[in-house]
Amino acid sequence: MLKKKFGEILVEQGAITQEQLEKGRQEKKKSGGLIGETLLKLGLVSKNQIANALAVQVGITFVEKITEQMIDTKILGRIPLKFLRQHVVIPIMFEGEKTILTANPRDLQPLDDLALLMEGDVSCAVSTDTAITAAINKYYPLETSKEMMEELAEEEEEFELGAIEEKDIMEMANEAPIVKLVNHILFQAVKEAASDIHIEPFEKELRVRYRIDGIMYERLLPPKRYQGAIVSRIKIMSNLNIAEKRVPQDGRILIKVADKAIDIRVSVLPCNFGERVVMRLLDKTKGVVKLEKLKMTEYDHKILSINIERPNGIILVSGPTGSGKTTTLYSILDRLNKPDVNIITVEDPVEYTIQGISQVQVKDSVGLTFATALRSILRQDPDIVLIGEIRDTETAQIATQAALTGHLVLSTIHTNSAPATITRLIDMDIEPFLIASSVVCIMSQRLVRRLCDKCKQPYQPTPEMIARIGVTQQQAAKTIFYKAIGCDDCLQTGYKGRLAIFEVMEISDALARLIVQKVDASVIKAQAIKEGMKTLAEDGLRRIKVGDTTIEEVLSVAHAGQTAQDVQTARPDEAI
Repeated sequence: MLKKKFGEILVEQGAITQEQLEKGRQEKKKSGGLIGETLLKLGLVSKNQIANALAVQVGITFVEKITEQMIDTKILGRIPLKFLRQHVVIPIMFEGEKTILTANPRDLQPLDDLALLMEGDVSCAVSTDTAITAAINKYYPLETSKEMMEELAEEEEEFELGAIEEKDIMEMANEAPIVKLVNHILFQAVKEAASDIHIEPFEKELRVRYRIDGIMYERLLPPKRYQGAIVSRIKIMSNLNIAEKRVPQDGRILIKVADKAIDIRVSVLPCNFGERVVMRLLDKTKGVVKLEKLKMTEYDHKILSINIERPNGIILVSGPTGSGKTTTLYSILDRLNKPDVNIITVEDPVEYTIQGISQVQVKDSVGLTFATALRSILRQDPDIVLIGEIRDTETAQIATQAALTGHLVLSTIHTNSAPATITRLIDMDIEPFLIASSVVCIMSQRLVRRLCDKCKQPYQPTPEMIARIGVTQQQAAKTIFYKAIGCDDCLQTGYKGRLAIFEVMEISDALARLIVQKVDASVIKAQAIKEGMKTLAEDGLRRIKVGDTTIEEVLSVAHAGQTAQDVQTARPDEAI
């Protein structure tokens, strides 16, 4: 028997006030349903507060977080994945006891069924549906790579490539071995947060590698004889021609992995020992990163914020492939996206769909290039135009004209630094006076790996390393440096995730005069530093000092020694 009403428990726990409860009750009368669901919909309570109150009401324990130590994979593996997901339950070991964790303790049938499977004394506890689903996706034991390789070795030459179905690949456990292997490759890549999967044929072996946080790791060596079947399976999934093996092909796969919608761009390239496949993974559930979450310096954030509010001009984000340029542009678009503004983008490909923005996908095969799309876009009365990349003279010229005729243009460009972008535009035959009058801000960026918080350790770098990063021994004595160690949480790499470092250069009147004079990039850089621009190395050092990354990571993307000299020349009273 329930002792107290659910709403009263929430008030007692301080989750809501009596007035908020009354508001919830009034809304419940209109729409029906449970009071907890109504309060959640109104944004008055969190899922954790609902689950905690529910646990108090039925007299059982509330478990907020499910850790790896609570999971017994032997018990978990005996229960069908579909059953766990359907009823939102998971068996765990909690405080030394077998426990069934549920999001709905009033639904007794699945709890009874699970108790029979678990055998012995079993207790119940409550958690949120989000926490339980995440734990199922993370800890449910699928076949390991070793088991899969053994199964393939036992197979005959005949095999099924399988058809495509709209379901989560975690649930396709009874499919043909080749289908299972490809699903396993995709699942492991998502689980390890890989950005790319490389399937590489060699003379006597087939190698599968993942790119994780920008670094390549070997993961599988499937039998060479299954090379054709694996590539064909991927081609079927991405709607490519399995009979064509002489020319490159590009495709796309939209699948679900562990309840996540994953968009995969597929590139197939014929090589001397077969077709090489590269798949780029994009998690559609992550969405756009807010500009504040990029963690720029206060100075850089202020400069960028002022310039993106301009009515016209070009803002460029520079850096090599895979340096997070598109993510930054999407963050800017998210800030600018308002009902009274017309924003149109032309991209290759469209990575995230943003509500309220018209996005055009480039298709070179039908003649829809950046330049042709851009011409049409300018006839659509836009206020803001995003160009995925300035690749050629034609696109650069149209972008410049668009900026001069009252549009704000955002784009990316492949250059090594913000000052070097000016030289690149001049190389594209854009007149220096047009660059000076149209470009308002250039931001260069790089991605460095973030240290794993669970295993990073302080250490004292060598004097040579300290000198390379542009720090004096006196400054180093006041700084705590960290090094990567490696643990299970970060897959023994010492790093987990990546972060961006920035170099923001606003085009001032002095810089505009230098651009018109066609001076060298080093002169532009010296003037920008004098005016307050923080270089990539300086921003990297800021991240080192707060323990986010290592000296080695920053040195891998920025030349700090040269920068130290530049800063001392331009700002003699200031050291990096």
